[in-house]
Amino acid sequence: MKIIDLSLAIDDTAFEVHDMHITRVSHKDGIEKLNKVLLCKSLSGKIKYLLGKRIIKKNDLPDEEFLSLEVVHSPVHIGTHLDYSYHYGSKSEGRASKTSDQIPLEWCISDGVRLNFYHKKSGETITKKDVQDELKRINYRLKPLDIVLLFTGRDKLFGSKDYFSDYPAVDISAIDYLLDNGIKIFGVDTMGIDRPYQFMIKEFMKNNDPSVLWPAHFYGRKREFIHIERLGGLHKLPDHGFKVHCLPVKIRKTGAAWARVIATL
Repeated sequence: MKIIDLSLAIDDTAFEVHDMHITRVSHKDGIEKLNKVLLCKSLSGKIKYLLGKRIIKKNDLPDEEFLSLEVVHSPVHIGTHLDYSYHYGSKSEGRASKTSDQIPLEWCISDGVRLNFYHKKSGETITKKDVQDELKRINYRLKPLDIVLLFTGRDKLFGSKDYFSDYPAVDISAIDYLLDNGIKIFGVDTMGIDRPYQFMIKEFMKNNDPSVLWPAHFYGRKREFIHIERLGGLHKLPDHGFKVHCLPVKIRKTGAAWARVIATL
């Protein structure tokens, strides 16, 4: 069995529009942090700590090192992740929206199909006809619970500002077509399923038409679906004949959850 990683990292060196950072405590610094935790639970302990008392010294530990510790301060929409209906709105299909910890796991391991839209330009949309034409080209018929991956190649821009402004969107007609064929999860190798901000905002300001604002996301209020954002490495996949595993991290009551997405051949 061959495993192909389809995930992008939560990377504190990459450009992001949302604030994120990773606090790293080294093995050496961990000794000091350990003593601080042990001593500073009371006022008297804090005073002793400030006066130089240490319960565990570096020479008490092998190699004079404690354990490393990293604390990730990040939105759930950074890194490869699954969006569920709560992200789109408070209600979906007339019912209270579901959160990421309610994603049915049986949907998350299934046969995959890759549709190639590498030719699509920034601001364009992937339509129902585009999906149908690509399925015809690769001679594949969708079946319920297939996980459909839309390949644009924009993961190569990850880490730069262009990643947030240069990619095609997914049209509602394409989402409808996928859902009508029993698809529960589809994924993109872009930062979102709607057009980049500059296209939506410019058109809204020109025509005062709110329907151009995040139509694909807001469509999740009408029909329930899950989509994966920020995939990577789709160029390594065949058109079909592989399985996708996209199990979400179990985080209580969030609209999205990080996932380590892989394909197995």
